[in-house]
Amino acid sequence: MTGTPNILILFAHAMPHTSRVNGAMAAAARNFPNVTLHDLYETYPDFHIDVAREQAMLEAADLIVFQHPIQWYGMPALLKEWVDVVLEAGWAYGKDATALKNKGFLLAVTTGGAADTYQENGPHRYPFADFLPPFQQTAQFCGMRWLQPLILHGAHQASQELVDAHVGRYVNLLSTYPQWALAQLAESVPPVTQEQLD
Repeated sequence: MTGTPNILILFAHAMPHTSRVNGAMAAAARNFPNVTLHDLYETYPDFHIDVAREQAMLEAADLIVFQHPIQWYGMPALLKEWVDVVLEAGWAYGKDATALKNKGFLLAVTTGGAADTYQENGPHRYPFADFLPPFQQTAQFCGMRWLQPLILHGAHQASQELVDAHVGRYVNLLSTYPQWALAQLAESVPPVTQEQLD
């Protein structure tokens, strides 16, 4: 990659006008000329996805971001449909498939539950990291480079100060890619958590 990187954010939120955190993140991302904020629910309200268009957007991107709230321990329904139809065999994965090879992949998600609810004795019973393998394997199966996710737990209850800090972190990641990604790939770094943003 040479020059300014092209960043594609696949924004999947069925009701973005009700979202304090994802809405603020999306608004901040729109300020960058090299960032395309692709609102999937706005573009495809009928779930009829233009596969050729989506694949062209992916091919033009250096960094691919999935930005969304976690719903039932996974991605929103439209994003799952997008994955099912856009990431085709022979194009995204499989023998001789190189369309997404070595592109960066960043998961930028929020959860309704606080960080301490993701533990053995909490209501979710498992640490949040246990719910990440489907995302990580999707990226790696397509030859993309998995980067440490940006996570905000307890988004509904987060203070404005915490939300502002989280959005600031997102802006920093978008504005300084690929420098931080290259550093991450060179060493093992734990995921960004709410506690690190306090």
